[in-house]
Amino acid sequence: MKITVVGASGLIGTKVVGLVEGDGHEVAAASRSSGVDVLTGDGLAEALAGANVLVDLLNSPSFEDDPVMEFFTASTTNLVAAAKAAGLSHYVALSIVGVDGLPDSGYMRAKVVQEKIVTESGLPYTILRATQFAEFTDGITDSLIVGDEVRVPDALIQPIPADDVAAAVARAAAAEPLNDTVNIGGPDKISFEHMARDVLARRGDDKTVVVDPDAKYFGTALAERSLVTPD
Repeated sequence: MKITVVGASGLIGTKVVGLVEGDGHEVAAASRSSGVDVLTGDGLAEALAGANVLVDLLNSPSFEDDPVMEFFTASTTNLVAAAKAAGLSHYVALSIVGVDGLPDSGYMRAKVVQEKIVTESGLPYTILRATQFAEFTDGITDSLIVGDEVRVPDALIQPIPADDVAAAVARAAAAEPLNDTVNIGGPDKISFEHMARDVLARRGDDKTVVVDPDAKYFGTALAERSLVTPD
């Protein structure tokens, strides 16, 4: 089987490429550095030639509302068109748990549009929605720092190691399309307070963690279970 991985140079992409190659599949690793431009479509036909499966691991270079919407709309539209032209039998996309429940976030709105373009394309597909990566908990904690405090939402988070995400993506790519959306998450659902305290303790940082009902997650209000998988 030949699998084309778009976004192959990212955190998850590099791991997925290694896993599917290790399983004996032929891999085309597509990224800007390999001459593939998803916004113009340049190089897509060549990257998908002879492929059976497309794995879409793209991420926007900007998280601002308008640029991120433009990125996911254009890139996914171009990928779907190229996948159809190449006769691919499976489109695998990585998304985010709870993405359709956070409309105040421009990034989440853009990911919903990405999913919609894939699911309405007519291509066989599998969408994997992952919880936040464990590797990003430091960055999430830093985003909540106000002065000498870390002001966290009263909500749960479910960090998943990037290795586990990549393994799930690789399994999906080698399997039959589900024509459905699957949630994957880390082993534990913990509070933002717990996460922040763990990060600070590991770094030897003595900042105070405060649970603030008005605290936002990258500008977005959270319900208790917005970012965790269903039970």
